[in-house]
Amino acid sequence: MLIVPEREIQGLMTRDAAFDAVEKVFAAMAAGDAYNFPVVREAIGHEDALYGFKGGFDKAGLTLGLKAGGYWPNNLEKRGLINHQSTVFLFDPDTGKASAMVGGNLLTALRTAAASSVSIKHLARQDAKVIGMIGAGHQATFQLRAALEQRPFEKVIGWNYHPEMLPNIEKVAAEAGLPFEAVDLPGMAEADVIISITSAFAPSLMSDHVSNGTHIACMGTDTKGKQEVEAALLARARVFTDEVAQSISIGEAQHAIAEGLITEADVAQLGAVINGTHPGRTSDDQVTLFDGTGVGLQDLAVAAAVVDLAVEKGIAIEVDF
Repeated sequence: MLIVPEREIQGLMTRDAAFDAVEKVFAAMAAGDAYNFPVVREAIGHEDALYGFKGGFDKAGLTLGLKAGGYWPNNLEKRGLINHQSTVFLFDPDTGKASAMVGGNLLTALRTAAASSVSIKHLARQDAKVIGMIGAGHQATFQLRAALEQRPFEKVIGWNYHPEMLPNIEKVAAEAGLPFEAVDLPGMAEADVIISITSAFAPSLMSDHVSNGTHIACMGTDTKGKQEVEAALLARARVFTDEVAQSISIGEAQHAIAEGLITEADVAQLGAVINGTHPGRTSDDQVTLFDGTGVGLQDLAVAAAVVDLAVEKGIAIEVDF
């Protein structure tokens, strides 16, 4: 079995490689060539942690495995560790033997950012100029860096439950040579693209905070009860997702479904847009929303790419398992 430690990931995986892996796996899912297993996600009753498993099988790429991990909200304050912790395990689909164990923390941030970035590429207006960020934690910086590569943005605006964290995304904007402005939530109406990346259980972004023609990427809701945006916003928008079954059960769409505002048929796969079997955005006035629940196949795709790179560079650790 090969091991690729967390410390090696930064030197191996790039945003471009993560983007390509995620875009391809979304397309494979929509074509029926890859599928995700049911998600296990539970509050463990210790350290307020959420822990679970996401797995799947890509028949085209012969990638089989799972990611184990979750969210430990006290890590940063108590231990100086990031709050999201995970590890990816890959298996040989021909034999079932474990083939690799890969550090999943940076990979999770890169693949989550890649997912929203893929949605911006395929759904945002071509003339988008202002990007709004809701959330300013560890993953928000990855989200913003990836998003800025998709359109010629001219300004970044941001809001966070804890305003003292906004310098995290202001720094990313400055790196890109863009002005940054902290706004209240109604100020998000200026944005052409909005990324929400929080762990909230109550909505912050309301429908009247969003202008016509905006693309929203909701990236934080991946558990029953979590919610980042008002359910009425999904009723107003054309809704896309990574995995429909997850979107309506543990994603942002769970609330709009429960309130009877939309049905499962109103939620489309982003992969269908990538494949050209769905038109995606049909007008500049249309609001589009990507419900990024995070699927196991994303993790497996980027982990498999990292293993190949680690073997190529001679830094994968081989153990007799």
